Amino acid sequence: MTDTPTQPAETIRVVRKHHVLVRLSHWANVPLLLGLIASGLAIYWAAPVFVHARDPVTGSRETLADLGIAISRALHQGGETWNWVYNHLSLGPRQLATALRMHWALAYLFMVNGALYLIGLIAGGGWRALLPRPSDPRDGFAMIRYYLGVIPMAILRRPWPHPRVESKYNALQRAAYFTMPLAGALVVLSGWAMHKPVQLGWLERMFVSYDGARVVHFACMLVLGAFVIPHVVLVIADGWDTFRSMLVGWSVRVKEAAHD
Repeated sequence: MTDTPTQPAETIRVVRKHHVLVRLSHWANVPLLLGLIASGLAIYWAAPVFVHARDPVTGSRETLADLGIAISRALHQGGETWNWVYNHLSLGPRQLATALRMHWALAYLFMVNGALYLIGLIAGGGWRALLPRPSDPRDGFAMIRYYLGVIPMAILRRPWPHPRVESKYNALQRAAYFTMPLAGALVVLSGWAMHKPVQLGWLERMFVSYDGARVVHFACMLVLGAFVIPHVVLVIADGWDTFRSMLVGWSVRVKEAAHD
């Protein structure tokens, strides 16, 4: 009688995942972004860039006012309906001076925080994990399938294994985390182009014009702001280990090489 070969037991490895500067700058980004968006929208109120001919019915001349009017109607609210977005998502209309001071104070902190993040990425070697890989399209679809099935399979009480991840991030995380620093760099550069259009004329010309810099700045705000909620949802779906690693810096993985 021969012995049946046994499968080796799965080994649990505790590996370092995030440098301390990456973790600190990650958490600091949330209040900084919220403050920048709130003050930035209050500045935008004074001189909107997305304008159109005056609407004969509402009297609106700009897109965010149109959005505010539509939301107010849907919620059956009265008052200054055209200022709904500014009243609820910014410091408020007619707050230009306060908004400018707050925006630039937070902008300097945002730039310092971004520098700390880059230092942490370099010092911890985390920058390598952000680089796109040939397998990302295939792995990305696998992760989309997994995320779409998490809740239905939990309701049905059926097993729904997480796709195998061989590096620090899955393909969707890598795409998002690669995009965010680019958006952050663009928002800073376009901000300086608006702040010093004469002294930094070469920078303004990179965005074609002053209004071009404003459009890029606004678009980057939308990208950075829209990233927060899906990011939180996907972290929850990905599991406790992902959240914990951004708190303490280490991660538990099964049958996996050290994070690269």
